[in-house]
Amino acid sequence: MSEALGTEFVGRKGAYFWLSLKTGILTILTLGFYRFWMKTRLRRYMWSAIRPGGHPMEYLGTPLEKLLGFLVAVVFLAFYIGIVNLILMFASFSLFAGNGAAYALSFIGLLPIIFFAQYRARRYILARTRWRGIRFGLEPGAWGYAWRAALHWLATILTLGLLLPRQVFYLEKYRADRTFFGDKRLHQGGDWKMLYPPMVHMMIGAVFGLGSFAVGATSTERAFFLVPVFLIWFGYGAIHFRVQSLKLLTNHKTLDGVALHAMPRTGRVMKIYGVGYTLVYTVVGGLLFALFILLFATIMTMIGSAAELDETFDIEMIQNLTNTPVWITTILTVMLYFTVFLMWNVLSQVFVGLPLAEHYAQTLSLQNPGALTDIRQRPRDEFAEAEGFAEALDVGAAI
Repeated sequence: MSEALGTEFVGRKGAYFWLSLKTGILTILTLGFYRFWMKTRLRRYMWSAIRPGGHPMEYLGTPLEKLLGFLVAVVFLAFYIGIVNLILMFASFSLFAGNGAAYALSFIGLLPIIFFAQYRARRYILARTRWRGIRFGLEPGAWGYAWRAALHWLATILTLGLLLPRQVFYLEKYRADRTFFGDKRLHQGGDWKMLYPPMVHMMIGAVFGLGSFAVGATSTERAFFLVPVFLIWFGYGAIHFRVQSLKLLTNHKTLDGVALHAMPRTGRVMKIYGVGYTLVYTVVGGLLFALFILLFATIMTMIGSAAELDETFDIEMIQNLTNTPVWITTILTVMLYFTVFLMWNVLSQVFVGLPLAEHYAQTLSLQNPGALTDIRQRPRDEFAEAEGFAEALDVGAAI
């Protein structure tokens, strides 16, 4: 049996919950300004919890890098989107007497920028990650990734999803083959056709979906039965494809003699999603219900107190009591929104994000780790914009 280096995970839900809650509250109190410090602290905790061979990962990104990158991206996007949309609107009203074409073209034009932002976010994260003191890195190539991603997505859509394995494989290969650990380059092996078996459940779910539309034309009752089957089976198939394609792609990655070996399980990931989001919905829903009851009880108390003081209390007085000033209503609404948003973010990180990271980490190992001794340090990537574009577009910059 070949030598292998396993991965430990030492993160704890309690510690991660309090860190997420504290940084989330500070983000709200600073109107979002603390977001860049929050993400840095959470990412450092998560990275340090993942320990291949007992050595913790290190995240060295800084909040100021993220903030400055975000400001640069916002200025660029504001100028780009503003000018492009103005031109498209003018052309749309001139040629089609409406703005529908402008909105469609604007969205299509934004897609390459989204892919561009995702690649740059990955480059920054790798450039600020170390293991055993050795830096990771990703070669520049964001525009190359952007146009490839756009073409692959177009091919996938035109073939009704049949070329999804090809898209997933070649986009991952583009990223992986430009990834470095120290002075050694990662290599993505395998073939895109190996991703078809994990896609079987998605295909079966799609068949049920087509069947439900066909049957719906003649029998609403049968379609009512098939639609839930389609949703459940297709949803399971999508998760299964994601987990198993990640497993296959990881198991075909090599780094100058070192091979990666991953064994994530679809059942375990499904359980994490199911239990985790059930807890999230339950707690957030309970919080909303409690706030509603509190508000209702407060109004009823005010009405009862007024009624005791004045025997001529009538419907008009009730309406006057419940006509709360706009500024009070606005403050309460904003507080409610951010409270729900905060709890949703914190709980989803703790009950879904952390368990997923734990599962993927604990099922990952390195084969032939002795070859790691030949790896040397790489120069620091002075990547100035950090994840600015991904932050501005809210894509590809998750914890």
